[in-house]
Amino acid sequence: MIERGVTGASATTIARGLAEDAIRPWQHRSWIFPRDPRFLEKAGPVLDLYQRRWHGERLHPGGLVMCADEKTQIQARQRGYPTAAPTRGRRRGQRVEHDYDRGGALCYLAAWDVFRGHPMGRGEQQTGIVPFGRLVEQVMTAARRSPPTRASR
Repeated sequence: MIERGVTGASATTIARGLAEDAIRPWQHRSWIFPRDPRFLEKAGPVLDLYQRRWHGERLHPGGLVMCADEKTQIQARQRGYPTAAPTRGRRRGQRVEHDYDRGGALCYLAAWDVFRGHPMGRGEQQTGIVPFGRLVEQVMTAARRSPPTRASR
């Protein structure tokens, strides 16, 4: 916080304030215990892919392993007025209008290239195999442009 200029308080003052706070997330641990009796059977192939194996065979060095997911029903909004930049010489931050226009619901499709560490995604009007196909094409196009490095093999 000090390095980012959020506060001029000392590290000791910040630590004291955090120690006095009732919420201490760093003192809690949580986990999700798998309840599915077939969890290992289902997770095994995924974990094998992360180890660059499929059905006991090594993957090709240039092979892709992607994780993909979608977030549906994202409410698309657009501000009714542009955001005003901070005024120079005054103690006034940027000004944001809180009125907005609705743009309907969108879907965000995301993919993660496991070995190259590249995230990518796209917004779509709806879900389904056709929008997912466009995500796959985007992933494959990016993979052809960016072959794996020696470190990622």
